[in-house]
Amino acid sequence: MVLIALRHDYSLYNSVGSDCRYGAGELRRVYGNCLYFISTENKSSFIKKLSLDGSIEKLTSDNGSVDCFDISSEGIIFIGLRDIKLQELYTLQNNIETQRTKFNEKIVETKTIVKPESFNFQNDGVTIEGFVLKPVNFDEKKCYPGILNIHGGPKTVYGEVFYHEMQYWANEGYFVFFCNPRGSDGRGDEFADIRGKYGNIDYDDLMKFTDKVLEKYPQIDCSRIGVTGGSYGGFMTNWIIGHTDRFKCAVSQRSISNWISKFGTTDIGYYFNVDQNLSSPWNNVEKMWFHSPLKYANQAVTPTLFIHAEEDYRCWLVEGLQMFTALKYHGVDARLCMFRGENHELSRSGKPRHRVRRLEEITKWFEKYLK
Repeated sequence: MVLIALRHDYSLYNSVGSDCRYGAGELRRVYGNCLYFISTENKSSFIKKLSLDGSIEKLTSDNGSVDCFDISSEGIIFIGLRDIKLQELYTLQNNIETQRTKFNEKIVETKTIVKPESFNFQNDGVTIEGFVLKPVNFDEKKCYPGILNIHGGPKTVYGEVFYHEMQYWANEGYFVFFCNPRGSDGRGDEFADIRGKYGNIDYDDLMKFTDKVLEKYPQIDCSRIGVTGGSYGGFMTNWIIGHTDRFKCAVSQRSISNWISKFGTTDIGYYFNVDQNLSSPWNNVEKMWFHSPLKYANQAVTPTLFIHAEEDYRCWLVEGLQMFTALKYHGVDARLCMFRGENHELSRSGKPRHRVRRLEEITKWFEKYLK
């Protein structure tokens, strides 16, 4: 037996976020003495081939997301989010990618889709990539409101793929900006490791990103910017409103507000919280509280909408309820929307009527405070 040390500091599987996927399929396949697998690198996911000699070859192009695939003697077939379009079937034969279906073409042709503009910036000597969607019919002589959108995980990534809610807001006249702060996937373990640092370096990256966006796009009215995010993005939204008043309003979704309560009330709390906070309720509980947004809720002045699904066992609704109650107690405008029969996947695979209602509630909140 020969053991080969692999040098592959990228994650297995697909971490590129989107709210427009349907179903699931194969993420890895053994074929012809090689292992084929999906891997996330920077802002995209790829199919890669691992050979017996330990070499790894990237097979697909840097163009969005490969969601699942299969392989045969005729080549590779995969479902992907390419060219800021919805999912379609593609084949890879002789190193050539070909789109094979146009299931969503009629829908896409009737809509205005904004291509994200990307740029890099430095923070603490680390390069961070960010993206900006301009409002539809953008006029450089006008001023516009803006929305900072924060991904979940935190070990996921934003990429150049179709993201319905952000395209919708761009069509409603908003700048939408989003980035991959430290803690995100696709850049190796060191970049992704924010254990014991939640609300620290990631918060700094997001605030620096916001500064850079406002600097690069002077058409954004800095007095009319909002912030939103779900799961880890909800945690960060809760954290942000307790540490700055720069955002005119916020929308916190399926969030975390109290690491101590989350430990014993969620499906992953008993191990995830301990790993991510380097502490437990019986070992440095003060650290868990220090990194809990609820600790700083008395400093919040930002009007905030909270959205939770009643059957979300990943980030139970008590997390949003605690933060909502704290804001109301301190006289801050807040609203709580709970969705019956939904779980952590509400925004991605919830019932269509609930997904519509969720997006309506968020957009109305932004309209109330940003327009």
